[in-house]
Formats: sequence, C-alpha cells, structure tokens
Amino acid sequence: MTLVEICVEDVAGARTAEACGADRVELCADLLEGGITPSLGMIGTTLAAVSRIGVHVLIRPRGGDFVYDADEVASMLADIAAIRRLPTRVPVGFVVNALTSDGRIDHVVTSRLVAACGEASITFSRAFDEVADHPAALDVLARLGVHRVLTGGGRGPAADHHEELRALVRHAGTRIGVLAAGGVRAVNVAGLVESTGVREVHLRAPADEGGRSRTSAAGITAVLDALGRPAG
Repeated sequence: MTLVEICVEDVAGARTAEACGADRVELCADLLEGGITPSLGMIGTTLAAVSRIGVHVLIRPRGGDFVYDADEVASMLADIAAIRRLPTRVPVGFVVNALTSDGRIDHVVTSRLVAACGEASITFSRAFDEVADHPAALDVLARLGVHRVLTGGGRGPAADHHEELRALVRHAGTRIGVLAAGGVRAVNVAGLVESTGVREVHLRAPADEGGRSRTSAAGITAVLDALGRPAG
C-alpha cells in the first residue's frame, strides 16, 4: 500500500486529511515562502484535533536558503524540544533540513537535529533537491538516522523525474525511504508509483475558498482512489 501524506497549514486541513483516510500530514506555516515552522499554538491545537493521522512538523526558522547560523540552529533545537513536550494521541514526527554553503548536507547540524528528535520519525525536506550529488546525500542521511527524504528527484515536479526517482529508490534500498513530492495529483500518482517504486507520496490538495488556501477533500479522495485505496 502506498502511504499518502498531505501538506497542510492549519487544523482544518489536518482534520480533512484524517477524515479522507490519508496516513500523515506535514504541518507547515507560510507555504508561499516554501514553508516554515508553525506556531506552537497551531501545532498543539492540531494534535488535539486529530485522533489517528500522523503529524510531521516542519522545522525551518525562515524562508530562503537552508544554510543556518548558530542562533537559527539553537532556535530549531528549541522548537523540537517544545513540540516533543506537547500532549498528543497521534505519532508526531519532524521534517528537518540543513545544507552547507557549498550545497551539501550539513551533517553536523543535521546530526544535532536528528538527536533532538529522539525516537520520532524524521524526514529530510526538499532541501535535498538543492544538493548536486543525490546518491551521496542519501548515504549521509541514512547514516545519520533520517528515515526518509522528501524529493521530486530534482527541482520541479516529480512527474519530470521518474528516472531519477527510480534510481534513488534503488540506491536507498531498505536504508532510507523516498517520499515523492512535487505536482503529485490523481492524474499522475498511479503512474508515478508504478514507474519509480516509491512507497510514499506527498502532496498539497489545495482548494481556494474566498482567497484562503484550504485543503480539498475531493483532491485527497481522488488520489486515494487512483491508488486503489478506499477513502475515509
């Protein structure tokens, strides 16, 4: 079965994803900026509102690049610690990222973030797609204890990078998962999974309601249907 993760910005989005039968959400703020860490209040309210679905929280102190100074690293570590103290009935994980100025995985910072997450499930964000040598980056992340990478196989939509994703899945083996992202929709998800061998997909299911970005139940259900999974 292909695991389906929905990117959401609010409590309503998490509720919708859970009601539709998605497996996990990535909770972010300010997706127009590429996503940053949501407020502690938003995280706590979301955790209180769901009863089954996993919630992975993006840890990113600002938009822009993924090269962080010491103060930003301290902020990320503090966010992780605070989130881990929140009461929850559902699995809580983290989405982390850190690159060096020359475009490699910052293994020093990433190792500190991984250690701070404890036993929680850990995804490395699409900062991975900014790295030139994907196989080498995958090796580093697997050694550090990251559980999966969020990737389109390169910059842009996953549909443009089937070959690259297939190669990443082969290279990863059982060491680390590949979570395919970028333009994933009902019309292409089945072909993406069949062609690449990915076992997890990540998508937004946007519904524009009065100028506000909402999560579309119909969009999630259509993806689940395309994967042969019952909704709800």
